[in-house]
Amino acid sequence: MTQPFAIAVAPNGARRTKADHPRLPITAAEIARDAAEALEAGAAMIHLHVRDAGGAHTLDVDLYREAMAAVRDAVGDRLVVQVTTEAVGRYQPSEQIAVIDALRPESVSIALREILPEGEDERAPASLFERMEKAGMLHQIIIYEAAELDRLDALCTRGVLPGGPLAVLAVLGRYTEAGATEAEFEAFIAAGIARHQWMLCAFGPLETEFMERAATAGGHARVGFENNLWLPRGQLAPSNAAIVSATAGVIGDSQRGIASADDLRGLWREPSAPVPADKASASGTRPAKPDLSHGVSG
Repeated sequence: MTQPFAIAVAPNGARRTKADHPRLPITAAEIARDAAEALEAGAAMIHLHVRDAGGAHTLDVDLYREAMAAVRDAVGDRLVVQVTTEAVGRYQPSEQIAVIDALRPESVSIALREILPEGEDERAPASLFERMEKAGMLHQIIIYEAAELDRLDALCTRGVLPGGPLAVLAVLGRYTEAGATEAEFEAFIAAGIARHQWMLCAFGPLETEFMERAATAGGHARVGFENNLWLPRGQLAPSNAAIVSATAGVIGDSQRGIASADDLRGLWREPSAPVPADKASASGTRPAKPDLSHGVSG
């Protein structure tokens, strides 16, 4: 059966401010407003970042609880509510793990290279994933290049990560003028990302075009002001909901339909499958460190 197309809205991110777009949500009330609008436009999930009093990215538990409560008041359970653990050069893996344990959110996004830096002790992250699995938490692993798919497989094979398919977010581009590129997308497809429950995010004004390609290839979409401020044909988006609506329009004749939050929950809770034998060995390529000067997406 063809999977419905799930759209996640990422309304703010860790770096942009109202100087980038006056409608970028910062407060809990603004995030809840955008959540409700995005739901009506077709979103199944909201990806949460929160800011401190000075507007800086934070993993503060109390601020997260305030934003999560505001979103739930606005939309109930009609959106999956996902929190980020993005480090932004500020947080260590132990702090990222601590916020997950304190919040016990419905869903969480975790960058592979942040939570499991190569060559470092894997026991604490492995224990975290075991706890999340037991709690039924919907974890999504962020990867920034195709070579990380081989590392995911190796970690699954060794039992550090749960058996696949995993929920994976592939990131195209960074906060640069070039944004997402064709070569990045093709590399993820060639590396077999379709063996996972995969979602795509793409920096820059070609976001909707890449989401159309993801939909055709069986993936899902994460869109919004965190990664892009523009609608197709170069118009500045008036809101996050407008970007979600444009994304919902790209499925065309694919017969996929738009996923609800419950659809997405079901997709991410499908039984684990063994890693294919031909994908069980790790790549020799070491992923680069995050480009903190331009930012990544978490």
